[in-house]
Order: sequence, then structure tokens, then C-alpha cells
Amino acid sequence: MSKPVSIQEFMQKFPDDDACLEHLFKARHGADFACPRCGLIGKFHKLSKMPAYSCQGCGDHIHPMVGTPFYNSHTPLQKWFYAMYLFTTTRHGVPAKELQRQLSVNYKTAWRMGHEIRKYLGFVDGDAPLSGHIEADETMIGGKRSGGKRGRGAPGKTVVFGMLEREGDVMTKIVENVRRATLEPHILANVKKGSTVSTDELKSYAKLARRGYTHGTVNHGAEEWVNGIHHTQSIEGFWSIVKRSIRGTHVHVSHRHLAKYLAEFEFRWNLRDDPASMFPLLLKRLET
Repeated sequence: MSKPVSIQEFMQKFPDDDACLEHLFKARHGADFACPRCGLIGKFHKLSKMPAYSCQGCGDHIHPMVGTPFYNSHTPLQKWFYAMYLFTTTRHGVPAKELQRQLSVNYKTAWRMGHEIRKYLGFVDGDAPLSGHIEADETMIGGKRSGGKRGRGAPGKTVVFGMLEREGDVMTKIVENVRRATLEPHILANVKKGSTVSTDELKSYAKLARRGYTHGTVNHGAEEWVNGIHHTQSIEGFWSIVKRSIRGTHVHVSHRHLAKYLAEFEFRWNLRDDPASMFPLLLKRLET
């Protein structure tokens, strides 16, 4: 398991924008990068008036921030790095007001940075196919309940479908409803055939056995929570973390931006056994 990066270590490694840009340049291009124009290897110097490097042979410019969340941003690069550090060292995420306070930026800038980082977390995490024993379940997120219908079909809420590989990754999808025609294609596209799939008694899952999966259910309506190897307690635990974090940290998340927050929660869950690796992983993947 990786050793967590302390705030002192962060400040020593990234004391200013130039140090962050140098890391970005080396992460993306390596120490022996050859100039695309003249082919000169490893001979670049930092330009004084812009966040770029110039080839000592031909003067061609290399812009390390192009293709990253920081491109076209007027916010200092060190603040971006520190924001990513905060995202990976807090348990339930970072609201925009906290970014505003920690980074000394205005709220609009903090809000935008948070969403750009969440999109980047989703990119780093990816959607690798699931296999083995999968738990599938749906939940409702958002909205305000003032009486009336609860659970599936409750007004003002967003339906989220989740697939969790036991002892592995989790994947979420925002869906329009919980019908078989909506949920089943996500399983077919993301769960390898031959896998075991555990669900509740929802009829939308009834034909999974015909699709090449070993399917088992638990009947929550009859207060059955475990049926042999079949249960949905792991995915329900993930839903609980998501909802507690939204209520406690973000208060409310709109339907429009929910997918980005879910990507953040997936990233945290998938690295739960080695949370100290989150920040180094983000820095490493900047090479893409």
C-alpha cells in the first residue's frame, strides 16, 4: 500500500507553478523527448512569459497543458495541483465553497475547477468490463421529498443504475427508468458473459439467465436479504456512501451534473484499498 502524500511533501515537490509545469512536461513527454520539428532530444527550456517550453535547436514551442483540465485556465497551475490533492485526501469530496476558501479564488472559479477535476477522475477511472460475481441494483438520487410516493417512481429524483464486481470495481449509469429494455443493455455491454449476477426481485432482470449469466435474486419485498451466495449488500453500501456524501458535503446535486459526481465516487470506491495512491495516479495519468 502506498504511503500518503503529506501537505509538507506536496509543498516541497510543487512549491510554485514552474515546478508543476516541469512535472507536467516530464509526465507527458519524458526526459528524452525529441522535438517534433527538428528531432533534437531533451533540449528544452522554460519560457519566461508563458507556460510552455522552447526547443533549444529550432525554437519550436511545446505546451504541456494542452489536452489537460488546466488548458485555457487563468488559475495558477499550483492551485490546480493542490485542488487535485484535496480531492484525493478527503473522504467525502470537496464542495466548491471549500475550494474557494482553500485556494483563494472566487466561487465561479472554484465550481468550475471542481467539475473539471471530477470529469478527469472519471477519465482516469475508466469503465473496464466487469466479471466474476456482479451485484446490480438501482437507486434514486436527488429531489426533495414532501410526502407522496417514495422509492421507484418518486418525483424529482434521478434514477441511477449500478453494477459492482465483488472485491472489484463499481460502475454507474444514469438511466431514464428501471425497465428491462433500459437496464439489460448496460449489463450486456459491461459484464462479461458467464459472470454471476445477483439482483433483487425486479422483473427487469428476469431474462439474464437466457443472456448467458448465472442469475440469482433476493426478494427484498419479502424481507429476504441473502439467498445463498446472492445478495446486493455491497452495491447498497456504495449507494449509502454516495447519498451520505451528497447530503453531508454537497447538500444537493442537480441531475445535469450528477454523472460527474458519480464518476468521483466510483474513482474513490475503486481505489478504496489504497487511497494513498489516488494523488500519484492522477499526476501519472496526466501523460495522456
